[in-house]
This record gives sequence, C-alpha cells and structure tokens, in this order.
Amino acid sequence: MKKKVVAVIATAAVALTLSGSAVASAHDGKGGKGEDKITSLLSSLVSKGTISQSQANAIVQAAKDARAAGKVAMDKDRAAIDAVVTSTLGISIDTIKTRLKAGETLAAIAGDKKAALITAISTEVNKQIDAAVTAGKLTAAQASTEKTKTTERVTNMVERVKGFGHKGNKAGARA
Repeated sequence: MKKKVVAVIATAAVALTLSGSAVASAHDGKGGKGEDKITSLLSSLVSKGTISQSQANAIVQAAKDARAAGKVAMDKDRAAIDAVVTSTLGISIDTIKTRLKAGETLAAIAGDKKAALITAISTEVNKQIDAAVTAGKLTAAQASTEKTKTTERVTNMVERVKGFGHKGNKAGARA
C-alpha cells in the first residue's frame, strides 16, 4: 500500500511541477512557485512519516529531470519550426528575429509566401503531434483533436506582431 501512495505522490509531484513551473524554469533556468509547493507538500509528507526524506529527494530529482527533458524536447521542436520558417522564406533566423523585434509579423515578412509558410509550419507541427503519439505522450484521439486546430493556430501565430510562438498583439492592435 505504501508503494502505491509513493507512486501516486511521485506522479502528482511530477505533474504539478511540470504544469506549475516548467514554463518559468524553461525561461529562466530557475524553479518556480510550483517547485516550492511540491517541496512544501513533500516536506509535510516526510514529517508525517508517509514518505522518507530519500523518497522526497527522489521525487524532487525526478521532477527536475522531467523539466530538463521537456526543455530539450521543446528546444528541438522549436529548432525544427525555425528551420521550416527559414527554408520557406529563404532568409536567416537572425534576420527574421530582427524584423520581428522591429514590429513586423511573420505574415508581413513572408509576403506572398504567407500561405506556403502557414502550410509548411502546420505540416511540421502535425509531425510533432504524430511524434508525441508515437512517444506515448498523446493518444490518437488527442492528436486528432489537436490537428484540427493546427492551421488556425499557426495562422494566428504567423499574424501575431511578436512572431511565431510568442504572445503579443495582432498586427495593428494597440497595447
């Protein structure tokens, strides 16, 4: 019974850490509030004798390892999309970044290649969704649902002022 409790706690801890602080950790390399909450939760469980300190340490390490692996995967996927963008547009990523920082959208940068860009990025995103199914991270049903939204999401991101993958205002909108 105790092993089941530890397994449930470990699963919950990893899930909470990933959902609560993965974005912050990937952004600045530091743990966030989610990590603090898990540490607090685990400390409470250690003090109650539900789990040992070594089990708590193992859970924290597993969460850190999962965040690191998630960041590596996210960086790989991002690099693949960047490669699609640069090959479709025929310009360097540095040029694209400079133009995006100047306030242009990917749609404006693409010009008459906008439709081809959206198609190419959508194809890459769908390949990444398929890879997530193969890796067991998504079910076929989840993948199907996500794929139905791909073109719309990519189109919105291409038209966003701060560029693909970054939150920002749509072209012409005021902050």
